[in-house]
Amino acid sequence: METKSTTFNASHGVMTEEVGVISGELELVTTCDEDGILSLKITYVGAEEWYTLPGKEYRLFDARDHEVVHGMLVKVLERS
Repeated sequence: METKSTTFNASHGVMTEEVGVISGELELVTTCDEDGILSLKITYVGAEEWYTLPGKEYRLFDARDHEVVHGMLVKVLERS
């Protein structure tokens, strides 16, 4: 299992399942297991409560793509 973490600024906000839109300085954590299943969590930097990004099961064809997909997600969420 591999975990990637990145902090970024989302001035326009990011939708979460639990609380709706959050914005500001956020941290995205993605975890990928050996079968390519991705877990996507987001929080305010320094906060303890984590939120889930909308969607169902995310699966990579090749788990080695995890770093690239994580980076793409950060770039998309920064622009949201």
